Amino acid sequence: MRMSATIIAVLVGVVTAAGQAASDATLQAAAQPTTQKRYAVVELSSIYMRAKPDYESALETQELMGTVVEVVSENGYWREIISPQPYRAWCTGKGIVEMNAEQIKDYLDAPKCIFTGLYGHIYETPSPRAATLCDLVGGDIMRICGKKICGTWTKVMLPSGRTGWVRSGEIKEHHGFRDIPKGEGNSESISDRTMEDIISTAHKLKGVPYLWGGMTPKGVDCSGLVRWSCLMNGITLPRNASQMVFCGDKVGLDALQRGDLVFFGTRAEGGTPRRVTHVGIYIGDGKIIHASHLVRVNSLVPGEADYYENAHKLIEARRL
Repeated sequence: MRMSATIIAVLVGVVTAAGQAASDATLQAAAQPTTQKRYAVVELSSIYMRAKPDYESALETQELMGTVVEVVSENGYWREIISPQPYRAWCTGKGIVEMNAEQIKDYLDAPKCIFTGLYGHIYETPSPRAATLCDLVGGDIMRICGKKICGTWTKVMLPSGRTGWVRSGEIKEHHGFRDIPKGEGNSESISDRTMEDIISTAHKLKGVPYLWGGMTPKGVDCSGLVRWSCLMNGITLPRNASQMVFCGDKVGLDALQRGDLVFFGTRAEGGTPRRVTHVGIYIGDGKIIHASHLVRVNSLVPGEADYYENAHKLIEARRL
């Protein structure tokens, strides 16, 4: 998918961070009324982005609460949006809140927190017995009504301005994500500690069912598992395996280390281009954690009881 320079500056430089302090130049670009672009922020714990403006249309991906998107068209109560993954698809208008340039700037500048649990709720009052305002999933981003997280409960604000309370132990301050660019040697390697945290996060979803287009603890596809596990540890990757395969540095399949991303598919042959169809995270001892039917651990070693049999072969590995 190709996007204009303005969209890339706003959506990738700012939106991907979903609250990261933006540069003056980026904010000025976002605030230019002459661009006549429409922006919105995701209101629900996750929105379903579909190929067409129809509930029966295929699920393309999901986007999390607090993410800024561009609205490019509408059809009834459906909105076509561009998310920073990047992805262009349709969601319902109830799932997002449109904002003008000044409101977007205020939103970007506001202190934020990120939900660190798997599932949770925002409550109307600071009590677990209170009515719920909405649900939460890991990676959701909210504005903090005060300047910082404090006490047992923290008051937060949704994009619509609704306020509620979240357990302070389930959130942490959010200052943006680190992007892993495409291309060899374009960024410093992720630390071993962060990579171990990413693997640990992926393990928390073991047993979660496979969902095409899923990117939350409620259901994930293969690249959704990898992207969400990285996102929960401050790292952003492109949405699809065919995009992820260009991130980080290529490593030999005989030199895998814990945390390497492994890709399955078909190699280029006879004029047919390479096709990447699946991705997992290597966890050592010849095993991977991935989403296939459900999130599970499998062996890459033929003959082992948990060997992962796939019509497509292991074709590449990348080190972030």
